[in-house]
Amino acid sequence: MNNSSDGPPSDIIYGATNFLSLPVCLLAVILVFRLKLYRTAVYRLALYQVLASLLVATIQVLEIVFLIFQNKPWPNSWPEAYARRLCIAMAWLQLYSFWMKILFTTWVAFHLFFFAVLHRNMKKLEAMYVATSLVIPALISAVPLITHSYGFSRIDGCYIPIYGMNYTVELKVSVIENFALLDAPAMVILLVASIAMVIMLIKLSYRVRRRMNYEPITGGDQFQEALKQVLPLAVFPIIFFIFVIPVLMFDIIHAFVTPKPNRVLAFTQELFITFWSLSSGVALIVHISLA
Repeated sequence: MNNSSDGPPSDIIYGATNFLSLPVCLLAVILVFRLKLYRTAVYRLALYQVLASLLVATIQVLEIVFLIFQNKPWPNSWPEAYARRLCIAMAWLQLYSFWMKILFTTWVAFHLFFFAVLHRNMKKLEAMYVATSLVIPALISAVPLITHSYGFSRIDGCYIPIYGMNYTVELKVSVIENFALLDAPAMVILLVASIAMVIMLIKLSYRVRRRMNYEPITGGDQFQEALKQVLPLAVFPIIFFIFVIPVLMFDIIHAFVTPKPNRVLAFTQELFITFWSLSSGVALIVHISLA
């Protein structure tokens, strides 16, 4: 996940869009607790999405602040040892928050699949959703700590640097590690979740056609009513597909296709990450407004 910053204009734009994500996601969280919607499993699953988005946006904002101060000319702005530790901490949190968001979204996709296709309510597995979405990212993001791969570069920011001093891909081990820890498994998860969502949509369209033809449907009105409550959750996997696929593709292009970083691709990737968080908060607010 490239987090490059190509100068003050992009820092300002990227920082501003992330600052916009923070109040939107925070408002969505406040509404859930203010209206006591957290008592409903559907809203709790949506809440987990937005909390993860809030963490992603917060880390991105903190990194922008770090990069701005890191580039100041005065020598005492960031003592080297302190700056290095802080950068490693932000790199760890970036990978952790990204994976947490991916797993929470994946569980929503499979929750919808089991409910709509297999007619099984998976509410009892909610504790497993939360536990795996918190523990697995911690284990994955700990690997670069063990291998001492986290670091800082002007192109990659605080992450697993893959670009050398001359702005070319020189750190092949970091490329492989980044691909193994994020891009490859995330693409597999994305593929499986996409197949589950397609099967679910085919199943639902079949039920709609039968209902239009006045054919009896297993489950009847009770299932239809429950489905209306659960179906809005589908927006979160859809957001996932729209914004994460380009991010992962940009990562692969950066590492394996372009010998030098492409600033347009890098900045576009940054915006996709930002809008991934922002759209999750907006989706929950709209869901609450229409309920």
